[in-house]
Amino acid sequence: MADLVKKEAEKTKKIGEVQRSITKSTLSSTYQSKMRQIENYQKDISRIVSDKASINQKLADKRKKRIVAVDKLQKEEIAQTKKSAKQQQNIFTAYERQIAELTKQIKIQETASVEEPHISESNSIEEYDVLVSHATEDKESFADEFVQLLQNDFNLKVWYDAISIKWGDSIRTEIDKGLKKSKFGVVILSRSYIGKYWTNYELEGLFQRESNSGKLILPIWHNITKQEVQNFSPSLAGKMAMNTAFMTPKEIAEKLYELLYSKN
Repeated sequence: MADLVKKEAEKTKKIGEVQRSITKSTLSSTYQSKMRQIENYQKDISRIVSDKASINQKLADKRKKRIVAVDKLQKEEIAQTKKSAKQQQNIFTAYERQIAELTKQIKIQETASVEEPHISESNSIEEYDVLVSHATEDKESFADEFVQLLQNDFNLKVWYDAISIKWGDSIRTEIDKGLKKSKFGVVILSRSYIGKYWTNYELEGLFQRESNSGKLILPIWHNITKQEVQNFSPSLAGKMAMNTAFMTPKEIAEKLYELLYSKN
């Protein structure tokens, strides 16, 4: 459009120059030639005006398409927001059902454990300083090193699945023993943790004990955001937590040792 405006100005200027060059003394043949020049310039200007009109029409069409596209995008964003909200609600509902089922299973297991006569007296008095609840995916990145520090550097007695559950043991029974006999439950919250059955089973057991015994659950955030924890469990999000993004495994282990020492 800028080029066309420039050309139109140039043609108009040339018409003016030709017109000013015509005087009373201009010969007839020269006059006719100059008039043809003016006519050609006017034709050029007509084509330029036509091209400008065409460009303006194209611009108008594109503006209209843009308005339609923006309107469509806004509607899609609204629809996506509603869809996300519905999906989130479905997730919350699923968690509530899962927690209810886990609660039911724990109650059944507690009843069964009371009735089981095969647990020896030595086992019934054994107590752990801490149970470490975690997802398998977080063993290598944090849990294994953390547990080794607790045992080797701070001489704490730790319930940890890789150590406490032996070949052929009932996983549910051994977890229940750990839940009942641990002073604290360290929960390593991660994206892997919040979607697993056994971790949720352990967490529900810790929540039940905490409701009766006071502070018990000690959360550690591992590669997870506050919003993700909030979405999973508002009550956990409200607890003071250690965070592996800012603290080393040894620093967190020291904090746990200090807590146990002051408790004792």
